[in-house]
Amino acid sequence: MSMAQAVSLPRILVSTDASKALSKQAASTRKPRTSISTKKRAKVSPSRRTQNLNLEVSPHRAVSAVRLMRIQFGGAFADLLNKKGKGSGDNEMGYVERTLGFRTKDLDDRDLRLVTDIVGGTIRWRRYLDHLICLLCHDEKTFSSMEPLLLQILRIGFYEIVKLDMPPYAVVDENVRLAKVALRPGAGNLVNGILRKLVLLKDNNSLPLPKLEGNDRAQARALATIYSHPVWMVRRWTKYLGQEEAIKLMVWNNSDPSFSLRANSRKGVTRADLVMQLNLLKVPHELSLHLDEFIRVKTGLQNVIQAGLLKEGLCAVQDESAGLVVAVVDPQPGQSIVDCCAAPGGKTLYMASCLSGQGLVYAIDINKGRLRILNETAKLHQVNSVIRTIHADLRTFADNSTVKCDKVLLDAPCSGLGVLSKTCVGIGDWRIWKSLRYCKTSFLMQHLCETKYLLL
Repeated sequence: MSMAQAVSLPRILVSTDASKALSKQAASTRKPRTSISTKKRAKVSPSRRTQNLNLEVSPHRAVSAVRLMRIQFGGAFADLLNKKGKGSGDNEMGYVERTLGFRTKDLDDRDLRLVTDIVGGTIRWRRYLDHLICLLCHDEKTFSSMEPLLLQILRIGFYEIVKLDMPPYAVVDENVRLAKVALRPGAGNLVNGILRKLVLLKDNNSLPLPKLEGNDRAQARALATIYSHPVWMVRRWTKYLGQEEAIKLMVWNNSDPSFSLRANSRKGVTRADLVMQLNLLKVPHELSLHLDEFIRVKTGLQNVIQAGLLKEGLCAVQDESAGLVVAVVDPQPGQSIVDCCAAPGGKTLYMASCLSGQGLVYAIDINKGRLRILNETAKLHQVNSVIRTIHADLRTFADNSTVKCDKVLLDAPCSGLGVLSKTCVGIGDWRIWKSLRYCKTSFLMQHLCETKYLLL
């Protein structure tokens, strides 16, 4: 049996499950409306919507605060909230009303872009933001016992002032109003005092940062705070790459990521067609230098989502590195291919589109829920006829299966550090990665492929 080896950037779907301590903190908050409910509720009548509508509160800040609560305490994923959020829809505003006790005016396109930026940035820089908030509270006990919603509002304000350079007066005024309406007047006064201190420090270029001094461990803690990375990761990178290269890597991780769109050829969409759509939407882009169906997008992805290009299956968000892996597999019409650890299914869908309706891709994954999403997306992309999902543990699948195929693709689960710049992460994610660094992935593949074996 021949074996071909290739290397791709690792893939990860990071969970943001809250820790037990944080969950207890959320449950014990004074205002029960700050809890996050995932139960289905009856539709809100138009009269009640009008009654609970608050036109004074900034809509993008209210939605951002609720999304951050859902991510930290409800186990939601930031990227999925960005894709599924309806903005002015009942789904989004339903969560806002159940959490804050009121609805805001509908979100426009600018508001939606701000929500995506603020939520992602606040999560990405949370360690650094919490460091500043804790220092300006002048009391670690005050910070640690702060109500979850109040803390989210402060994080939003700090991120807008420190990282987005928004007009300070507007940031202070809007976040104070949100705290007063969603919590109580005293909470607004606290937000007002802390944010004004922050504005003064920023204007004087005197934001408090930990000093880079002491032994290696102390310096790693300081760098972890400054660049908002976990301490163990900073220590590992510093050990193997040196401090200068580790800092460059952390800066890269914190930079705004670029994305790639793949035109769905199975629906008859060419790259030229996709370029025309992006021009109409005024989304800046450039053609991929390596793959004929891919286009690079730095900004404006929210416009693509709002235009329905993804929802209609005309294109897919897929990294070029994943596309290059499929190019190595080189799927041909009539072939049978096994995609191990297939979900969420980006490579599966791309390989299926290359088969032109002839052949079969066996998509194996241990997560039944993610396979269900893969099936739904396959129907949307009109490649479901050549995809067969298999819910199984790959480690034992080969022992009980008689599946024969031409090619096998194994993109084994790993830490995902190679795509960290495209991942919104928080405290829950760091703990998952901390456990993953001790985990070694090992799969035994026997009698599964007759002609070609591709290990990634």
